[in-house]
Amino acid sequence: MNVPARRLPACALSLLLLSAGAGAVEPLPGLAASSDDVTVSGVSSGAYMAVQFQVAHSGIVRGAGVVAGGPYYCAQGSLRRALGNCMAPSGERPPPTVGETLNAVRQLAEAGRIDPAANLRDDRVWLLAGGNDRTVLPAVMDALDAFYRAVLPPAAISYVRIPEAGHAMISVADPQANPCPTTDPPFINRCQDFDAAGRLLAHLLGPLQPPTDQPDGEVIAFDQRPFVSGRAVDASLADEGYAFVPANCRNGGCRIHVAFHGCQQNAGDLGRRFVDGAGYNRWAAGNRIVVLYPQTVRRYGIAFGSWRWLFNPKGCWDWWGYSGADYHTRNGSQMRAVRAMIGALGMPPQQVQSAASR
Repeated sequence: MNVPARRLPACALSLLLLSAGAGAVEPLPGLAASSDDVTVSGVSSGAYMAVQFQVAHSGIVRGAGVVAGGPYYCAQGSLRRALGNCMAPSGERPPPTVGETLNAVRQLAEAGRIDPAANLRDDRVWLLAGGNDRTVLPAVMDALDAFYRAVLPPAAISYVRIPEAGHAMISVADPQANPCPTTDPPFINRCQDFDAAGRLLAHLLGPLQPPTDQPDGEVIAFDQRPFVSGRAVDASLADEGYAFVPANCRNGGCRIHVAFHGCQQNAGDLGRRFVDGAGYNRWAAGNRIVVLYPQTVRRYGIAFGSWRWLFNPKGCWDWWGYSGADYHTRNGSQMRAVRAMIGALGMPPQQVQSAASR
């Protein structure tokens, strides 16, 4: 029965409009992009996710940019370790040693749970630590740097330290960025003219064309749900993600960069602030790079329509195991979802929906 909108209670009308809007989200388009030489980056939990994704999917990832993150499998499935050893280490709770990280990578690769570790040898990495970061202490980034130096040649590694920087993405693209020493939402800081997105992309990809003043392309919202087995919220993933698509990438052949936001930087908290203000899009437009911005969502135990217990109150990426024991491997729910998104971008348009739904 069709009920006139004027006779619906206000709350019911709101729910009706919301549900109608949710169904209108477009699928992620196939762009025939290059899906086997991907680069990734992230800040905070997104930085840990970038390292995690690089190691687990080293067969397709060619480099990682890490802002305020740490070594692969640092938390070992423990929130206590995450908060201590991997964020605020001490003498009793140090970050993992190079040997410990290498051993974890070797064992997981031999078990077939991540890609062969030998794939990492031709990668490039760009690291940034803030001297005023009291959330992820610089000693954690030092441990990550030590791991990479055991695997990669020195020229493949760029480790930048900004003494005054707080815990944030450093950007020149956000007109309302916080001062450099700040550690507060939106966790996007201005440190003079330091452009983290531009520097990391140039190191990972080689010489780039200058950034555009007005990005020639568009930010699209897409439906993340087809890429998740089960409900997206049960992986602490939002229904919608974003991608920046340069105008000249519609015909195929562009590279893919995945940018992982940090805790409290998802669209549910900030809208498109990270997508528009982190600084990637103006570089991507002039260099034929599609930027994928997958999105998390906050969880406080159970969720509407779900009885699964998941506690992620700040909308962080899973780098300590809240989504399941496989979180750090190719079989982790978030890892599989992002990998499927990359695969979709590499397909011709007509193939995307059928592949995503399998």
